[in-house]
Order: sequence, then structure tokens, then C-alpha cells
Amino acid sequence: MPRAGERNAETRLYGLNACLAAFAHRPTALRKVYLVQARIPALQQVLAWCVSHRLGYRVVEAADLDRLTASRHHEGVCFDLVRSAPLTLSDLLAATPPNPAPALLLWLDGVGNPHNLGALLRSAAHFGVCGVVTPPAIEVSGAAARVAEGAAEIVPLAHADAAAPALAALRAQGYAIAATVPRDGAALYATPLPARLVLVFGAEGEGMSQALIDAADLRLTIPGSGTVESLNVAASVAVVLGEYWRTHVALG
Repeated sequence: MPRAGERNAETRLYGLNACLAAFAHRPTALRKVYLVQARIPALQQVLAWCVSHRLGYRVVEAADLDRLTASRHHEGVCFDLVRSAPLTLSDLLAATPPNPAPALLLWLDGVGNPHNLGALLRSAAHFGVCGVVTPPAIEVSGAAARVAEGAAEIVPLAHADAAAPALAALRAQGYAIAATVPRDGAALYATPLPARLVLVFGAEGEGMSQALIDAADLRLTIPGSGTVESLNVAASVAVVLGEYWRTHVALG
């Protein structure tokens, strides 16, 4: 458990794949484990780590995990871990392929719903996205990490305090900026996508800020039947990432 004054530096993670991925990538962040009896076989390596490093673990009932996680979707396990500090944009850019190599980033303008965030992180990991840029207010919660099924440990998250200097830094590294809009953009499947690309997605409902739309080099719209205005943001991310993968990776 944390020392006095350190509690805010911890986060609670739940869901089997999310917890196993966190342990695989950063075992030294682990502080305490709660699990139901049925999860002992799947978590033997974690429990052995706890014993050897004198970390606490407790076998509890499912109802206890319901209360600890404020969710019934904990899948029989939750971890207390030291919270990972988000990267700066400079850190993220230093870790991505240098110009002119292909590289893909996501910029999320207020996408804070944990289920959407988790789902799009899973898509980002699947399609090899180099990182995600968000405002400082966005954090990956336990619910988002569970939905991400381990992808929250794979896809780096960077915070950008202000859009204008962040966009300038991205362009200086050769990235084009593409805003995804529900209508009046270039049709996704008929538009060549730059190899170094930042895809900007807005939150459900209010969408992205007009300033970001105006600053974009390209506006993209996903064609469809028109019977609904647009896709859910997580679905939109998956569709656009799939098209980028098809054109820049699958086709070489």
C-alpha cells in the first residue's frame, strides 16, 4: 500500500486481460491484488510475484470486487497500481519513427467516455498506432482499460496543453493533420491518406472544436447510407485506421 501522501498516485485497474497486460509491462507498479478464488490459476505468476516482493493480495468474493471497482464487469480481479504518468508530446514524438517514415497518431478532442476510449485504444493497438494525443483532463480509467483489453499498456498516451503549439510540433515532424467530420469532408475511400498522419476525432455529441477543424490539412468523412448522421467515435476510429492500414501497410 502507498505511504501517506502517495494514494493519489495510484489507480485501480480491473478486468483479466487489462490486469495481465499491466503486470506484463510494468510489474514494479503493482501494489495490491484482489481476486476471486476461481482466478487463482490464471494469476499464479502474479501471486508468486506478490509473495516474493512482499505485496499484499486478497482472495475475496465477487460482491467485494463489485464494491471495490464500482462495476460488475471486473472479471474476478482488480489491481492497485502506481499510476503511469502521461508522456509529453515531445516524449511521444521522440519515440515515433522519424520523418519521412510512415507513422500514425490519434488526436482525441474531448473523447472521455471510458467505453469509447477503451474501444478505440484497442483498435489503435490492433492497427499499430504510434500514440494518442489528448487534453490533460483525459485519463485512462479502470473502465477504459478493461474495455481496451490490454491495449492501454501498448498505445502511448501523451497530453497536449494547447492545440496550436502541438500542431506546429507535429507538422515540424512531417505529419499532416486530418479532421474526421460527419459530413462535407473528402470521402475516406476515395482520398489518399498521407503516410505521416494525425487523425483528429471529436467527442460524441459536441464533436471536435471548430478551431481544430479549421487547422486541419484535410477533412475526412466516412461514406455510408445516410440513414444515421455518423458512426460512434470508437467505430469511426476503427474504420479509418483500417483504411490507413490497408493502404500503407497491407498494400506496402
